[in-house]
Amino acid sequence: MGLNAFDVAVIVLYLACVTAFGMHFRKKQNTIKGYFLAGNTIPWWAISLSIVAAETSTLTIISVPGMAYEQDFRFLQLVIGYMIGRVIISLLLIPHYFRGDLVTAYQLIERRFGQRLRSLTAGLFLMTRAAADGVRVFAIAIVVGIALSGLLRGYSDLWRDVAAIAIVIILTLIYTFKGGMATVIWMDVIQLSVYVTGTVIGLFTIAHLVPGGWDAACTTAAQAGKFHVFEFGWNFYAKYTIWSGVIGGAFLTTASHGTDQLIVMRLLASRNERSAKMALIASGVLVLFQFALFLLIGALLFVFYRMLPPAAAFVRSDRIYPTFVVNYMPHGISGLLVSAILAAAMTNLSASLYSLSSTTIIDFYSRFNPAASEKRKMFLSRMATIFWGVVLFVLAMVVRQSGQKVLEVGLSIASVAYGSLLGVFMLGVLTRRASESGAMVGMVCGFALNIFLWQFTRVPYTWYVPLGSILTFAIGYGASFFLRRSLPIEPATAVGSQERP
Repeated sequence: MGLNAFDVAVIVLYLACVTAFGMHFRKKQNTIKGYFLAGNTIPWWAISLSIVAAETSTLTIISVPGMAYEQDFRFLQLVIGYMIGRVIISLLLIPHYFRGDLVTAYQLIERRFGQRLRSLTAGLFLMTRAAADGVRVFAIAIVVGIALSGLLRGYSDLWRDVAAIAIVIILTLIYTFKGGMATVIWMDVIQLSVYVTGTVIGLFTIAHLVPGGWDAACTTAAQAGKFHVFEFGWNFYAKYTIWSGVIGGAFLTTASHGTDQLIVMRLLASRNERSAKMALIASGVLVLFQFALFLLIGALLFVFYRMLPPAAAFVRSDRIYPTFVVNYMPHGISGLLVSAILAAAMTNLSASLYSLSSTTIIDFYSRFNPAASEKRKMFLSRMATIFWGVVLFVLAMVVRQSGQKVLEVGLSIASVAYGSLLGVFMLGVLTRRASESGAMVGMVCGFALNIFLWQFTRVPYTWYVPLGSILTFAIGYGASFFLRRSLPIEPATAVGSQERP
């Protein structure tokens, strides 16, 4: 069936409305802390919804249904680990983030170890966050390419991809440029509501179109084993087992939500430590619901296409859900659902831009230019936001040729860095004798191990963070003992102090 002019009008109207709405939220920001942390005025429930939106992207919405379509619900084992990781962060890391006047996660590293390690961790974050988000931004092109294939038949795939990615980046920059973190968080709340509502509409539409309705769809999916969740077999090379899910998921979330500026800046924007903990724990419950919803979409799509086979087999599972939206949804609803998927893209993109910009200015520029005025830093923060928007556009075009599942590519790239980052943070908060030089040695070794696992082995990404962080911690602690470059320091005192150890 495809989208028609009415669907396109719905998409255009939606993009215009959310951009204008985002501009409405903007406030005049005069300080770096106000720009990046919203003046610590955001309620916990809004922070929680923003965290969920920030860790969700277009590739999540289009890839997770494809997992259930091809396999089953085993991905939820990883989400169980996500919830455990949030508890660990609340106990170990959040208390340290609220001791002192922090804006980025990597200021914590300087207080415990020193400037060299702060630069190393912040630099590693910038490189891997940009690379992973380039993959996420590319997912926009998959959706728009399918949605507008009929209307843009005369244009090449390359130009369709360029136009789709550029439009979404530009519109997101318009409302993020001036508004600061407050605008981003409240826009996250709005757009999370849009894409979850759109997904629920899609779920019931699929069930309605399946012959026999909801009961027949669920019965057929159950008979095909689509609702299978737990895999207790010990296969180290299997991506999703109870062991890789609970252990790998807990390590992955402890790293992504405890050391990655993308999420940490939201926690730091909370009113206080208690609000940050409430926001983080509540987001875990919401994420579990959200992934279950996406997987259920995939299970029902399996039933639908089993009863009504497509004209041609799907080349990649990432295209299954958007293809259904374009070809089978009623006009207007299909436009709304494409808009909902683009909403996820804009929320994730705005979060990425601010995390990259804040790290660039706070962890690098401000350190080497301490006398710079607030006005100067505010100007450069906005310029950095534009700069990273351009970088993400370029990286998205670089990865457009990848034939792998975009969700797993993005998670793999992020996991490569998370192992060494988490190992360093754990050295800082759990040990007394770890030194800056020893931690740096451990970090390099942990990162090298994960690069090797990613490129030269069949070890799944779910094990990258546990293996990388354990090696970083062990070598970092051992190297500190042999190098003896620092005096013993109580970690809580070192991390929370305003003075460097």
